[in-house]
Amino acid sequence: MRMNYRELINREIADTLISLFRSILTSGRLPDCLKDFHEHDIAQAMEELDPDERRKLCGILGARLSADIFPYFDEPGLRLAELSPEFAAAVADAMDTDEAMEILDETPAPFRARLAPYLQPETAEELRLLLSYEDEEIGSRMSTNYISILRSLSVKEAMRELIRQSEENDNISTLYVVDSQGFFCGAIELKDLILAREGSSLEECTVTSYPFVRDHDSMEEAMEWAVDYEEDSLPVLDQDGRLLGVITAQEVVDYLEHASKDVVGRLAGISDGEDGDEDLRETLAVSLKKRMPWLVVLLFLGMFVSSIVGMFEGIVAKVAILVCFQSLILDMAGNVGTQSLAVTIRVLMDEDISVSQCAALVWKEMKVGLAGGAFLGAAAIPVTGLYLWFLKDMAPFYSLAVAGCVGLALVIAMTISSLAGTAIPLFFHRIHVDPAVASGPLITTVNDLVAVLTYYGTAWFMLLKCLRLA
Repeated sequence: MRMNYRELINREIADTLISLFRSILTSGRLPDCLKDFHEHDIAQAMEELDPDERRKLCGILGARLSADIFPYFDEPGLRLAELSPEFAAAVADAMDTDEAMEILDETPAPFRARLAPYLQPETAEELRLLLSYEDEEIGSRMSTNYISILRSLSVKEAMRELIRQSEENDNISTLYVVDSQGFFCGAIELKDLILAREGSSLEECTVTSYPFVRDHDSMEEAMEWAVDYEEDSLPVLDQDGRLLGVITAQEVVDYLEHASKDVVGRLAGISDGEDGDEDLRETLAVSLKKRMPWLVVLLFLGMFVSSIVGMFEGIVAKVAILVCFQSLILDMAGNVGTQSLAVTIRVLMDEDISVSQCAALVWKEMKVGLAGGAFLGAAAIPVTGLYLWFLKDMAPFYSLAVAGCVGLALVIAMTISSLAGTAIPLFFHRIHVDPAVASGPLITTVNDLVAVLTYYGTAWFMLLKCLRLA
């Protein structure tokens, strides 16, 4: 068959790269010209090498460059398993955490066990959480709260059986149909059974292609099916196809809660716990051990912020009323920065975004911060001005000037905080540090610094230098 233009170009690139690879394997040196090729083309060409050649080539390329290439392999998990555990761990650690987990999920289980001791703690913990659901089979968590009816029954008989079994089982939205030996035949929605004619057979309203899972499937696979089909429950079958139980929507909620618990703890700067009840019964020493690392770091950053406040001591002495609105600026800057952080973390969890998408996200969040700051600043000016004029008995012009300073500071602080709340996690993501771990506590202190500099800097320039109010 004749190749089209694109296939011909790809074939020429692959042949060029293969020749280049083999020259690298012979000389042991990495030519500069390799940087002119896209990682996708490099990976596709490496697919045509034998495992020994790929292993040697990866060693020459190094973990960092190999990590950029691996996601483009057709079966990256199997390709990673061709490497030594030490080097494979270095490649995985050099990847984005989510990307590494996807590839590690595809590697053979025995190789993952050999790989784990060489991984960085953060990657190893993510792998442990992944395996905790992979290793757990559905049979250990399935529910027997379901209703099954024989397919030989009529609709009227099925309704009687439903009423009888509902005294013990309340999961009645979906009924599972079995034969006399317990083999799964399909499912019936309760509303379809109610609307069916009394004399008709169950086969007429039975969905025979209803999705199911096996009792030896992993919890992760079961949760993916449950989320994809959005059913209240899925039947669990044994190897032969007999109905054993169901996996319910509650199990989906528990799984998602477990998956998100680690991220929530990291955003708060708290290291991982071991189970859901640990926070209720852990000792004081354990709680401090989990929380102190980031708190110590933030203590010194907070001292730096305090020193910045001290730089504006002269402004506060001349316009003491500014202190009353400091918390307003700090709180709003912190709020909008945290919102931007949450949006960015969610985007980074969903996909591996490109540089252009990162720039678009930063620009979008800055516009949101600017628009929100402009709206709140415009609302704050008349409220603050009237408060100072009538309740603090200050001159109208003086009140309006201070109110304008507060409004302008809100606009600037919220815009910059939105930038920080987006750029900081993107930066950590770019250098392959988990943004959920590093961003949460840091954003709070950075936003305080931004708010203090913005507020008192604006006051110094506007009230003292321009309007000369003091």
